[in-house]
Amino acid sequence: MVREKLRKLIEDTIKELQKEGIFPNFEIPEIPIEKPAEKIYGDYSTNIALQLARFVQKSPTEIANALILKSASRASRSFEKIEQKSGFINFFISPGYLQKKVEAILNQKEKFGNLNLGKGKKVNVEFISANPTGPLTLGNGRGGFGGDVLANVLLKVGYKVTGEYYINDAGEQVRKLGHSILGDDEAVYKGDYILDLRKRLKEKTCPSGVPLSGTKEDVMKLGKKAADLILKEMIMPTVKKMGIKFDKWFYESELYKSGEVPKNLDYLKKKKLAYEKDGALWFKSTEFGDDKDRVLIKADGEKTYLASDVAYLKNKFKRGFKKLIYVWGADHYGYIGRIKAAAEALGYEKGFIDIIIMQLVRLFENGKEVRMSKRTGTYVTLDELIKEVGLDVARFFFLTRSPDSHLNFNLDLAKEQSEKNPVYYIQYAYARICSILKKSKLKNPTYAKDLAGKQNSPKQNLRFATGQAKLNLKLLTHLSELELLKQLIRLPEIVEDTAKDYQVQRIPNYAFELAAVFHQFYTKCRVIDEKNKSLSEARLALVFAAKTVLENTLDLMRISAPEKM
Repeated sequence: MVREKLRKLIEDTIKELQKEGIFPNFEIPEIPIEKPAEKIYGDYSTNIALQLARFVQKSPTEIANALILKSASRASRSFEKIEQKSGFINFFISPGYLQKKVEAILNQKEKFGNLNLGKGKKVNVEFISANPTGPLTLGNGRGGFGGDVLANVLLKVGYKVTGEYYINDAGEQVRKLGHSILGDDEAVYKGDYILDLRKRLKEKTCPSGVPLSGTKEDVMKLGKKAADLILKEMIMPTVKKMGIKFDKWFYESELYKSGEVPKNLDYLKKKKLAYEKDGALWFKSTEFGDDKDRVLIKADGEKTYLASDVAYLKNKFKRGFKKLIYVWGADHYGYIGRIKAAAEALGYEKGFIDIIIMQLVRLFENGKEVRMSKRTGTYVTLDELIKEVGLDVARFFFLTRSPDSHLNFNLDLAKEQSEKNPVYYIQYAYARICSILKKSKLKNPTYAKDLAGKQNSPKQNLRFATGQAKLNLKLLTHLSELELLKQLIRLPEIVEDTAKDYQVQRIPNYAFELAAVFHQFYTKCRVIDEKNKSLSEARLALVFAAKTVLENTLDLMRISAPEKM
């Protein structure tokens, strides 16, 4: 990656200047490398000279000039120009460096963008985990698609990832579902699906054999039966339609069957991290930074969510995960402190857990918001949305905004089948690429051996499988060609940044920018030109590279790459 190359160049240059006595000895700070918003400031820029001013008794301008002068000879291989403005050092990538990257992309193919940040460490990404009390709705879609893409990104950077769905099938929400099926005064959930379940579970032929009385035990049995049906007939099929494949479906009820819940509550008691007050059992979560202590067992003997969550945490730790990532809805924000406190109480650092809060989704149609509430029975299910706009569009639209910002889902734009729709715009770029390559009748560029003299070992040169001459990538000098190359080589950096801060919206935004740059290249540069075969073949190699990178990007989002539109 260019960024890493720059960091090493600057770090080595600082060390040389320190060794020569031009800079004093100090611990080199982290070297920030940014992509400037305006092209006049280069392809990459750093403000390291401003940071070094507190160590070096020189102005940022003098420091920047010293760094440029010292690194000039080594930097010339990759950068055609390095300049400083107001202490900022700006780097302009050389055409030669970009041209060579075509070969790298074509050689790596689907592996282009792969990194080894994770080094095989086990990571658990838990997402959706909606209570089995009704169908999945829009809010579940945002966390579902976001968690799925994050898992893909982490896999691409070398982590061993387990995608997991936690099923709350043993708590208070199951009891409330039971009351809703009975239709008594404690009913909470409404909608046609509740009426359907009520009818089915009242039938004498129902295999559950659950008596429809109002006792607490029977209500729980009824709720559990309904929850199982909702999970298997509504949630799991929707998850499949979403294109998500969980590695593990984990049932809360299994924690109780295995005795893990009482075992971990006993552990907290022995460690004096749990105490009794007003007939309830409390967790001393304030000792670990939470704003107040939390109830584990209520005065009536009913266990809270936290009681099973402590056991679930311990279960994940025992499975050898080095990082736990939770993707939650906005209504779970207050739960962050207690879950991190529970992890610390079990002997793990807070940094072991990362929690992503997905803000609310609002659906707009004809300029008006469509109001939704699962409990009142007014909602739009993910099934309905996917059927209306298609899976690719649903995925893309949910991914475009940062998790910490609200998302307005524009149904009218989502249904638009024109370049106004960003998904159509991106997929059309891919289809256009496929059309060009089909028209060229050339197979993928490959490395072929040039049989030199008998005394020389064969060389490998990049060429088309059906061609004879070596591809001359030095012919790629047009501004649009170079801009496309600059965009292509950004994928590893996009992947790296997303793996570090979980801002998955970078992926769809990058895909859109890449499509825009390709469309511009297509407009400015004639790819197939019989009068200039060498240039045509170089440009076709660039088009193959663009196909590879765009396809890899769409794969990260699990969005299809159609060859025709």
